[in-house]
Amino acid sequence: MFKVPSADELSSRPYAWWVYTKGANWRHPEGPDSNIRGRDNEPVIQVTRRDAEAYARWRGHSLPTEAEWEWAAKAGRSDPSLDKAPVDAKGKPAANFWQGPFPALNTRDDGYRGRAPVGCFAANGFGLYDMIGNVWEWTASAYRGAHQAHGNGDPFVGASASGAELKAGERAVIKGGSYLCTQDYCVRYRAAARHPQEANLATSHVGFRTVLRGK
Repeated sequence: MFKVPSADELSSRPYAWWVYTKGANWRHPEGPDSNIRGRDNEPVIQVTRRDAEAYARWRGHSLPTEAEWEWAAKAGRSDPSLDKAPVDAKGKPAANFWQGPFPALNTRDDGYRGRAPVGCFAANGFGLYDMIGNVWEWTASAYRGAHQAHGNGDPFVGASASGAELKAGERAVIKGGSYLCTQDYCVRYRAAARHPQEANLATSHVGFRTVLRGK
């Protein structure tokens, strides 16, 4: 789980904004005392990639590859604004991402402190909502290449530091950024951005979407 850390927590351990929460799952996204009543339109979180793949198979769908996901997110565009913070013509946030100094203060200029219901922001040119921001999304692609310095820090490290007994596994590509992506820290709210995520680690800012392939 993401938690705004105190100054002491920031100085005592890396990625102090990540806290292992026993009992968190997709039905109880903030832990066993939470639930999803009234949140039907929010993206599903606290799922591993295997969870997402199982749901996709049940629907007769699959997870997109990294290349498929990026093509859909760019929606035929290649202009320089794809690499900038998503804002509208008036400078107002056009997606759910972090405004303010991370991780201490989210000014919520976009109207949300955490996840937003799907469709609160305009669709892209292909009619797809929330390709940028809100929650990262699992892809079917394994992460290869040099490790990037950070997205919002490594939740695996944060969870392990909290005393959780976790086993490192395959790293998968996640795309799209989340409500935690910010101009002054990770700048991952871009269609081209990619990040490695432990495929067996569910978190509060990673969800998924599925694709239906033509037959």
